[in-house]
Amino acid sequence: MTGQDTPETTPDWGPFGRPLFDDPKARALSRVGVIDVGSNSVRLVIFDGAARSPAYFYNEKIMAGLGAGMADTGHLNPEGRTRALSAIRRFVAIAEGLGIGPLTAVATAAVREASDGPQFREDVLRETGLKLWVIDGQEEARLSAQGVLLGWPSSYGLVCDIGGSSLELADLAEGRVGRRVTSALGPLKLREIKSKKKRHAFVKETVKDLFAEMGSETGKRLFLVGGSWRAIARIDMERRGYPLTVLHEYRMTPGRVIKTLKYIEESDLQDLRARCGISDSRMSLVPYAVRVLREVVGRFKPKDIAISSYGIREGMLYEQMPSELRERDPLIEACRFAEAKDARLPGFGRTLYDFVIPLFGRASAQRKRIIRAACLLHDVSWRAHPDYRHEVVFDNTTRANLGGLKHSERVFLGIALLHRYTNKRDGSRFEPLFDMVTEADQKSAEVLGKAMRLGAMLWIKADEQPGILKYSPKSGTLELVLKEAASPLFGEVAEARFNALASALGATGEVRIKGARRKKPGDVSD
Repeated sequence: MTGQDTPETTPDWGPFGRPLFDDPKARALSRVGVIDVGSNSVRLVIFDGAARSPAYFYNEKIMAGLGAGMADTGHLNPEGRTRALSAIRRFVAIAEGLGIGPLTAVATAAVREASDGPQFREDVLRETGLKLWVIDGQEEARLSAQGVLLGWPSSYGLVCDIGGSSLELADLAEGRVGRRVTSALGPLKLREIKSKKKRHAFVKETVKDLFAEMGSETGKRLFLVGGSWRAIARIDMERRGYPLTVLHEYRMTPGRVIKTLKYIEESDLQDLRARCGISDSRMSLVPYAVRVLREVVGRFKPKDIAISSYGIREGMLYEQMPSELRERDPLIEACRFAEAKDARLPGFGRTLYDFVIPLFGRASAQRKRIIRAACLLHDVSWRAHPDYRHEVVFDNTTRANLGGLKHSERVFLGIALLHRYTNKRDGSRFEPLFDMVTEADQKSAEVLGKAMRLGAMLWIKADEQPGILKYSPKSGTLELVLKEAASPLFGEVAEARFNALASALGATGEVRIKGARRKKPGDVSD
């Protein structure tokens, strides 16, 4: 990049680089299958898409309960063992039917610690041909932390992954995994301690030891990974009447978490389970997870808490990524992939970004990142019925499996894309979500949407700019300078969209053709 280049003018969008999903190393990851044999569940995930933020092509989970009762017997749960083996046979058959390459399969605490764990691995190999890799607690912590990095590059904080039979902690700093520890604080193990007093004492003493091992540092961001944490987050949403039910990147304050833990302890669990859509087997473990989280929050005193839906399975995918792909922005790469796959004019998103960005001269780098994403996504839902496109794009954006996107940013992006297809948002069924962003940001998203709505009328070629927008907030003027080749595209509809954009900015609008003489006050026609 030269000294005069900027991320807005370089052909590859500066630090975001060129799309990597056409690179052979990225295409090799287009379908990756992972089996995770945990103490409580067995899951198959097939990741699809060679972009930095892959989609879940297939995702199935069986609550086998392999680790149930191990504290007393030392063996894998017999029923859980049968169910787990049946699930693995099914998963291998599914992968073969879908033409997925060699599956990667890992087992964690239950198989690691059970006396019959080696025999279970032999059974899996004999019946399915699948080699089951047993990882230790340190490796489990590392992979879970890498899963967090899949969604949040350059993250910092403390990753806390709770499974059925264990709990792992890992430090993140500058996008790298640091110190890691493991413990026996899984809900299945805690349930085997029948004395409530002894169980609470064990949790308290273990968290105290973990705190000392991790360096006794407080005030970090706490990333929560694992089904029990997600169940608690779902209950927090229910308690607050939160309008968006996407768990990934859901944020909680320590004080609010403590309120929710108390709310769980005082509630009827079956009623909570029904209202929050949590399975019986998961809900039965929540009270034990509540006790652990109370101690973790009290001891580590995090500055805030974020739920990560990405964990060990995503960490295994991250492990296979080339370094240049790891460093990419997951949001931008996912949006590029969507544009390449679904847009009518792939590549126009970058041209559209260059067209609209003069309206956002004071935008932060983070906001410009969201504007980039919006421009890439502006045309991927064109197949939807015209009367419902504005609803489809908002719904897709706010609920899509996108990494590196806070909930407020989801709503901002959704409002912008909604206005790509309609001028007004009043009366929308999505209004409860609009208040998740400030009024100023709602207005900014509207401006972005109306600018994209205008730009979409001015296609010449994917990589050819139709003109430029010049906006002066100080003088309250908006000028559209069109290339001569684009002037035939500026018809009645385009003019109406330009006027709507000027109105949203509270500006006076003017349109001219590049190279044409600008009329001055007092000029008369020949």
